[in-house]
Amino acid sequence: MTSTDDQIPLVFRYGLHRVRDAVRVLPQAAWSVESNPALCDGQDYELLLDVERLNIDAASFRQMEEAARATGGDVDAGVRKQILDTVDKRGKMHNPVTGSGGMLLGRVRHIGNKLSPSHHALRPGDRVATLVSLSLTPLQIERILSVNLHAHQVSIIGSAVLFDSGCYARLPPTLPESVALSALDVAGAAPQVARLCHDPRASKRVRRVLVLGAGGKSGLLVGAAARKAGAEVVVGIESFAKAASEAAALGIYDRILPADAADALAIADLACTDGGEYDLVISCVSAPRAEMAAILCCRQGGTIYFFSMATSFTAAALGAEGVSRDIDMLIGNGYCLGHADETLQLLQEHTPLRELFVRRYG
Repeated sequence: MTSTDDQIPLVFRYGLHRVRDAVRVLPQAAWSVESNPALCDGQDYELLLDVERLNIDAASFRQMEEAARATGGDVDAGVRKQILDTVDKRGKMHNPVTGSGGMLLGRVRHIGNKLSPSHHALRPGDRVATLVSLSLTPLQIERILSVNLHAHQVSIIGSAVLFDSGCYARLPPTLPESVALSALDVAGAAPQVARLCHDPRASKRVRRVLVLGAGGKSGLLVGAAARKAGAEVVVGIESFAKAASEAAALGIYDRILPADAADALAIADLACTDGGEYDLVISCVSAPRAEMAAILCCRQGGTIYFFSMATSFTAAALGAEGVSRDIDMLIGNGYCLGHADETLQLLQEHTPLRELFVRRYG
């Protein structure tokens, strides 16, 4: 392997050689990609993985569950069928309704001999979790072995292609695989929140933080990150009673308030009566129509971080304008430098949080 990043043609570096659309777009934006490893030039620039498990994005999994229930049939079977249909038609697990994907766990089968040096430490047989979305990852499924409806994970026999631009993490030996995979699925959230809490550009120090969807895996991690970063008040909103109770027991949140994130006025009344609006609002809600709750609870000059694929950025932009809020609204980027290590370290440091992840996702 003698290649360097600037020697790799961009078409291979970013995976355009596998796009089946007539229009020249990158794999994530493409409707379909070629998932058969043998049918494309450019295999020297790819990693080929034997896939063991998919971790489906929460918004995508919720949508598939609801669609399966709407037919009146078995939910497990309905989710399986939708996954197989999507992968068959698109060559990737790219939910056509939510636009989201997830990530996967697999074992390295083949390492292209022209990959950039960042991949040179890999060896065939290494087990890795991909840190790029399934919405751009060429995927073939030979068979679905099981569906974990609670953890949003699917055990399969299959294969996937990772492009040179893709990143991945080795799983730590100190955590169950399913737990590490659940945390890595939302690995960008907690490190980004830690940055925001220390952002020197902020007009005021981040003292008050509100998390919508506080009981889910990203909500738990961002709450812990905000507390670790020095936020004085961390309040959570969670509509599911069991998740709210579990989150409250961790000692991360000062309060957990029961409310539906789609009811913006109710949340503003509940969350802002004691101490006012918030410097930083984080939306981790995997259901639509949570934008206005975040906006109404954010102070003028504050920041909203939307870490949810269910977010409508049209609704957020027009909603803030409609109530005259001068606020920064940030898209939840699933990647930031060092995010996998930071997230796993946070989970290791916080024993009650780690134990809850093990109970839920292990």
